[in-house]
Amino acid sequence: MKLRDLTRLFAAPRPICEPGRVSDADDLAVLHSHAFRHGWPATEMEALITDPTVTTIVAREGRTPFSRRPVGFVMVRAAADEAEVLTVAVSPKRRGRGIGRLMMDEVIRRLYFMRVASLFLEVDESNGPALALYRRLGFREVGRRANYYSGGTANALVMRADLK
Repeated sequence: MKLRDLTRLFAAPRPICEPGRVSDADDLAVLHSHAFRHGWPATEMEALITDPTVTTIVAREGRTPFSRRPVGFVMVRAAADEAEVLTVAVSPKRRGRGIGRLMMDEVIRRLYFMRVASLFLEVDESNGPALALYRRLGFREVGRRANYYSGGTANALVMRADLK
């Protein structure tokens, strides 16, 4: 067996994306607290996961189905033919590996089949990696919220992607 084959054999498997479950609420709250200054509690995560207007996609890593732990998630609320990204979080140890893109591709695919025409989000204008991802996904700036983040000192960009 070649070294390249051994590397593939022992490399971490690519994350999978699947709908969030109520049992994920505690893990998602921890991920959110690592991604944002004011994390959401598990009770809020559970309420959003069970909300029929919210689509929750969780990225999981692990070798077997029952050992796959969440390493990222996205929550999107749909109303009529529009949707809004409520939050996106990826484990600090897993950032920069395409997990955000993987989750956003999955949620956009689901929204497309729900006949959602437009997807909106707000992002800190200083969050370069997130802005780069959203622009690659076809989002464009449609507004700005001054002093929106971090106690009123950081601006948010409002972005939109047309899905149809």
